[in-house]
Amino acid sequence: MSKIAFILLTHKDPKGVIGQAERLTATGDFVSIHFDANGRAEDFKMIEAALAGNPSVCFAARRLRCGWGAWSLVAATLEAVRAAAAAFPTATHFYMLSGDCMPIKTAEYAHAFLDNEHVDYIESFDFFESDWIKTGFKEERLIYRHWFNERTQPRLFYGSYNLQRRLGLTREVPKDIQMMIGSQWWCLRRETIEKLLDFCDARPDVMRFFATTWIPDETFFQTLVRHLVPRSEIRSRTLTYLIFTDYGMPVVFCDDHYDMLLGQDYLFARKVSAEAIEMREKMGALWRAEGQHFPISGEGKSLFRFLTGRGRIGRRFAPRFWETESRLGRDNELLIVITKKWHVAKRLTAAIRTHTDIPAVDFLFNETEANLPDMGGVEKTVQKRERHRRALIRMLFTEFGSTQLVLCVDPSALALLHDLTGDNARARMLFIEAGFDDDYIRGHIARVGLAGEATAEDVVTRLLPVVRADLDHEAERLRDSGFEHLSEISPGAPEARNIARLAAFLEVPEEIAASIIRTPYLFDD
Repeated sequence: MSKIAFILLTHKDPKGVIGQAERLTATGDFVSIHFDANGRAEDFKMIEAALAGNPSVCFAARRLRCGWGAWSLVAATLEAVRAAAAAFPTATHFYMLSGDCMPIKTAEYAHAFLDNEHVDYIESFDFFESDWIKTGFKEERLIYRHWFNERTQPRLFYGSYNLQRRLGLTREVPKDIQMMIGSQWWCLRRETIEKLLDFCDARPDVMRFFATTWIPDETFFQTLVRHLVPRSEIRSRTLTYLIFTDYGMPVVFCDDHYDMLLGQDYLFARKVSAEAIEMREKMGALWRAEGQHFPISGEGKSLFRFLTGRGRIGRRFAPRFWETESRLGRDNELLIVITKKWHVAKRLTAAIRTHTDIPAVDFLFNETEANLPDMGGVEKTVQKRERHRRALIRMLFTEFGSTQLVLCVDPSALALLHDLTGDNARARMLFIEAGFDDDYIRGHIARVGLAGEATAEDVVTRLLPVVRADLDHEAERLRDSGFEHLSEISPGAPEARNIARLAAFLEVPEEIAASIIRTPYLFDD
């Protein structure tokens, strides 16, 4: 009978990870865990301690910092696969999972399903001929080298890409492999995994090529499995059920989807909402059940297309994103940079994007250009963003694939700050104390329309102390508002104090905080 080694990639929700590992191993299977190095250290320690006595659980030898679309996701998967191959010699299959996946069949059903046919399950479509990629880069993913992350380092990503394109610095795909593409959620036989790991060791040229492709988790395994395994032994499908919206966002399943999910011809479902407590409890119990019968209806994706399509012709049944995602999420962490000098805040967020993997956007509720990713038009105007603020920020957490997000807010926006910090996400604030000389205040007077080019100099001079007092009052109101996690840095403070407070705000080592604080002209006007 088949025995499955689940390759579990996760970065949050330690209690959920522990429960998932205990549930999957209770039926005789195995779990190999890679916990993202971007995740909280205390969360990983909790997982290690809880599972230390379980011989059916192992951990990747190295924890990597993972970024959406980057090679790090493939590297982390390989780390967990190597650990599983060594620790569990009796495992017959290796199955990719994330922390958001839950079973929609019993372990008994899954084992019988895998025993029924000796094949690999992995989507594997021709990269160039298929229409698997709907929008965005296609050939550009391969022929240019991508060293930077498009979501966390957009300027470097597109700057590097544009430079290579202008200079004609293209490269060829390795000649002896056919590029394939498909979902990253696969289930492979042990012999396929062993061939793949041997290939990785023998072909550093191919590894170098994939290490600088864009979104390699959609091409690496898909290409190598087709290269190493006869086509007759591959079923070009995933055993994990997922639906994507026309914005390219994964649909999140909730409590009322349970019966529909059980009727789909898949073993697991992704993404199951962390707040679907009732459904998660049912699914957890389902995995260990015996003698269950599952009539396959398979209507899920067509039903989703029908219901969401009603909204295009004026009849809407499916909820809009702002109706279902109006909370920031208790597992998420919002890091708010507050300062009157917007250019200082934007230098800081640029440095954060350069020196860390924490996604950082600018004044998204004030300026059109705020270093936002493409989100299908929702992000195009400040008015759209302001209309559903929490829903937009929740989408950004999902879009960046991160539980942390830095954004900038003007100190005058106290109502916004109370709104964001009053949600269920963890929130910390960093106030940049900015000294205001007369030249800055003159510029501020002009920017807010208190004076124009024709305004007499003596009028502007009379306004200077009034406006200065108003700016100082904004800072005092912020300090007096009772925010629990508010710290300050300033150009006049000792560097060591600024570094320590920034390190605590971002939860990064002080040497990284030092690199950010020492950004040239960080506090300059």
